[in-house]
Amino acid sequence: MPKRSFSSARWELAAWRFERRGRALGFGRPPEHDLRDIMDAILYVDRTGVQWRYLPHDFPHWNTVYGYFSKWADEGVFAQLGGLLRQLLRESEGRDAEPSACVIDAQSVKTSTSVPATGQGIDAAKKIVGRKRNIVTDTIGLLFAVLVTAASVQDSVAGARLLDQVGAERPGIRKVWVDGGYRQHRVEHAATLGINMEITQRTPGTRGFTPIPKRWAVERTYGWLMFHRRPARDYETLPTRSEAMIHIAMTDLMARRLTSENAISWRDPTPQTERQIPG
Repeated sequence: MPKRSFSSARWELAAWRFERRGRALGFGRPPEHDLRDIMDAILYVDRTGVQWRYLPHDFPHWNTVYGYFSKWADEGVFAQLGGLLRQLLRESEGRDAEPSACVIDAQSVKTSTSVPATGQGIDAAKKIVGRKRNIVTDTIGLLFAVLVTAASVQDSVAGARLLDQVGAERPGIRKVWVDGGYRQHRVEHAATLGINMEITQRTPGTRGFTPIPKRWAVERTYGWLMFHRRPARDYETLPTRSEAMIHIAMTDLMARRLTSENAISWRDPTPQTERQIPG
């Protein structure tokens, strides 16, 4: 068996959610596979970027793993688990479980040949053909929601859908920061939801990388996500699968912070001084 992607400590945080949905997949019967092995395989794909068919044979069959992944993605299990871990992490850092402010931003990424042409578009500003990820985070960069669209969809259009979702699901949100891609009528729309939207932009004439107040947190989140190779490019046929991969990456990151664990490595852990030197 390859080294487990989920340690025992992190699996304890997530087990109840997957065991419940695993029983649902079996219509009340005990699952035929160890659900930890299934989640290990899913995280292995997300972390390494390997194709489903190229999963190591020590994992359950790739078709079985993908069946669980697709079912859990459609049911929103990964998003629900991420929400639970976000609350636990915020509380562990002395914050309220639910924040009162959030940040919205978009990222355009290239797609693979597995993505239908009808699901792609061109981001004229960034000259990228592919899809666009629109995410909502709290002010420390923990993920709330994600919406994947064609890259041609304007930030303000996708962001408005996420804003409606946030307003409906999290009535405690009173402030949101966005970039210059939003228009004044979106600010007025946010006001009808009881949310104060503030557009933050770079100072005119600024060159090079300059962190923008409040929005730097969501930019850092995109950097965190790139520790997982699968989200580096969009390989998923369906947008909902792309959203699930992002939730899985964020779940992994939050679980590590809750258990104070470092990133895993499949390298030989034996110190160099203990290895036998040839000759």
